Amino acid sequence: MYSPAMSIPISRRFRRMSVSVLGAAALALTLGGCNSYDTTTPRSARDKAPAGSQVASGAVDCRVAKCVALTFDAGPSANTPRLLDILKQHQAQATFFMLGAKHVVKYPDTVRRIAAEGHELANHTWSHQILTDIKPDEARKEITLTQDAVARITGTRPLLLRPPQGRTNDKVAAICRDLGMAEVLWSVTAKDYETTDSALIEKRVLDQVKPDGIILLHDIYQGTVPAVPGILDGLKQRGYTVVTVSQLLAPAKPQPGTVYKP
Repeated sequence: MYSPAMSIPISRRFRRMSVSVLGAAALALTLGGCNSYDTTTPRSARDKAPAGSQVASGAVDCRVAKCVALTFDAGPSANTPRLLDILKQHQAQATFFMLGAKHVVKYPDTVRRIAAEGHELANHTWSHQILTDIKPDEARKEITLTQDAVARITGTRPLLLRPPQGRTNDKVAAICRDLGMAEVLWSVTAKDYETTDSALIEKRVLDQVKPDGIILLHDIYQGTVPAVPGILDGLKQRGYTVVTVSQLLAPAKPQPGTVYKP
């Protein structure tokens, strides 16, 4: 069958194919190092839940509602109590991917408050080392130190990990499987680490958001928390319900070793 591409000289077609292949390879290396890994979308996770599965009584059912998960990385910090006030005022739930060193251990009362107010406690490693760049034993230690610190403070161990910079691979997935944890990436980033402009952070989030998305923000940067009221108002105007990652997956449960990405 004739295709318009067949009229392109072979050398040009080869160059185009090479650029495409190299681009895909570069993306894979950027996200996960040399090894490949599979991802599962929140919708796919829900669709594969056992027949008859139900969400918790009184919880949002994202099979019906238009949901988006709100997540915060690298805290808690001195900014987090104000963020919790805002979330309470808007009746919104979020997932907090927390750093252990200088954060969880420094703000134990804030960690307890996050849990007490119904938000989801999650792991962002101990000291933000890139897990794909270090030895397996070191990567495991980065994860377990924060698991242990959160457990000492709250009595519970997180089920979710966000690898620093979103960089993961088969090695990291295997460690998470052994530890009973799932990994969570994202679909929306405001790049709030590069600006203190709260209006810009708000705009970036609202411009990118889609149903079943996962929003990445950081509660350690000065421009982020002031942007949250506008983000929540904008999401509500668009018909979204803001949930935790586990609520987004429900009635499915986070599966150890799985990497979730919208």
